[in-house]
Amino acid sequence: MASGSGGEAGKSMEIGSDATKLGGVGSRSAGGGGGGQYVRADTLDFKKWDLNMGAQPSSSSAAVKSRKSPMQEWEIDLSKLDMNHVLARGTYGTVYRGVYAGQQVAVKVLDWGEDGVSTADDLRISFEQEVAVWQKLDHPNVTKFIGASMGTSDLKIPSSSDSLGHANSAHPAKACCVVVEYVAGGTLKKFLIKKYRTKLPIKDVIQLALDLARGLSYLHSKVIVHRDVKSENMLLEPNKTLKIADFGVARVEAQNPQDMTGETGTLGYMAPEVLEGKAYNRKCDVYSFGVCLWEIYCCDMPYADCSFAEISHAVVHKNLRPEIPKCCPQSVANIMRRCWDPNPDKRPEMEEVVKLLEAVNTSKGGGMIPPDKFQGCLCFFKPRGP
Repeated sequence: MASGSGGEAGKSMEIGSDATKLGGVGSRSAGGGGGGQYVRADTLDFKKWDLNMGAQPSSSSAAVKSRKSPMQEWEIDLSKLDMNHVLARGTYGTVYRGVYAGQQVAVKVLDWGEDGVSTADDLRISFEQEVAVWQKLDHPNVTKFIGASMGTSDLKIPSSSDSLGHANSAHPAKACCVVVEYVAGGTLKKFLIKKYRTKLPIKDVIQLALDLARGLSYLHSKVIVHRDVKSENMLLEPNKTLKIADFGVARVEAQNPQDMTGETGTLGYMAPEVLEGKAYNRKCDVYSFGVCLWEIYCCDMPYADCSFAEISHAVVHKNLRPEIPKCCPQSVANIMRRCWDPNPDKRPEMEEVVKLLEAVNTSKGGGMIPPDKFQGCLCFFKPRGP
């Protein structure tokens, strides 16, 4: 190999200097032309090379780490999150009340899965799906998404017994969490249970139904199907403003209905086509809304005396629907019937349902609470089940 001229071979060449650009040790220089420019090993100052290399690992490794796990726009700073006590428990996770950056929040923590890869994968898919749906939503009748964290071991989970009386000794090694605004009034279901005997004035019925209808109309305008519309997934502010929550099974509506199949939802609220495993679209939410409207009006549970098997079979094959009380205003009863029509194509869009509810005259009272009576009518006299 030819050496440099004029005694340059005796001079050491510094790594990264402007005079010499190295494409890599023992490789052609990046600036080499057709003839190829090489670097002689005996011209390198390895002491300076070692110092140069040793000064860079922290930034280099940080860059590699950053490339491996880039911060998502929805990720939260866990150092700003404090969880106080349990609000509710489910099969795979727990909802805590907490504070994030000074704001009252609800934190849904999902166990990353220790009992098998399939469970962990299912939870990961569900989590990513929920975050993808929720993070861009902005509507007064949809619970506000604040942020999330995925597969972390840095959550400060309370270790003492929680407010529900459960011991909380076993914590997941890794967990993912969704942080949303805290809605102080509790679930719509609990509120309706408390109103079982007194019922609600028709004005309150329509207002709650309108909040739900407007929220669903907004979701559908964003091509999102909730797929689990029920009173338990609706939250109330202290002023009774309703907010849609729990987007764990929500998804962007497929252009081809055949791509949306399978039993997804809660029995009693599920549309016939969903129960049968047929293709479905956003109209499954419209069906569920019809059941919720009945529930809000009656302050009762649909099909309280039926088993799950009876409900599933009868809804599909016998056109079973909740019984509408005789005292129900015709305008409200018609909305229920149209929403839970067995044919999805005959159900109205939620945008139309909003207009129908806005047209209901509530100035004269009526419904389950007659204008001149404090208590409700006797359309429902059986005690509520457990």
